[in-house]
Amino acid sequence: MKKTNRQTLREAKRKKQLRQSTLLYSGVGLAIIVVIVVILLSTNKAPKSSGVMGDEVAIPSSAHVPTDTPPGPYNSNPPAGGAHYATDFPAKFYQESDLATLPKYPQGYLVHSLEHGYVIFWYNCQAPNTDCSTLKQTIQKVMDETGNTKLIAFPWSDMNIPLAMTSWGRILKFSNPDPVIMKQFVERNRYKAPEPDAP
Repeated sequence: MKKTNRQTLREAKRKKQLRQSTLLYSGVGLAIIVVIVVILLSTNKAPKSSGVMGDEVAIPSSAHVPTDTPPGPYNSNPPAGGAHYATDFPAKFYQESDLATLPKYPQGYLVHSLEHGYVIFWYNCQAPNTDCSTLKQTIQKVMDETGNTKLIAFPWSDMNIPLAMTSWGRILKFSNPDPVIMKQFVERNRYKAPEPDAP
């Protein structure tokens, strides 16, 4: 049976609509895929420092200096990075009584520890209205809860607050130490440094 002109036109029109629908849905699908890819790529390109806590501290130099010279100068007190000695201090809770047995400029060694991804609790028992025992217990508890890895507590009386925490290029100061925020600082900032895989 032979098709009429009308049937042929209807069939051609239907095929044209089908092609247009296919193109339209393909275009929409492709656009959705492009949007998803763009979102995933922008997420993966987020800076490594995203999520870190504390105020940013500019680090003008990370050079090694001779141990017989004063390190620094530093852009924060306590230091959050900068020139330092070629050796570091190991993870530990340092007491005030340890200071007499340590080298003259401990910050030169501590900044090297920061370069290796450490977080340092700089505590000041001489700050006004500070209960030293409670302060130390709070710091020790946070250190224990976060695994005591790459963590140093160090007495630092050269500040007017009871506690400051630093990681490489970051500082967070506390008038009233808060263990929840202290723990977050450790979890977000530890290993965020130029040489995080160094011991």
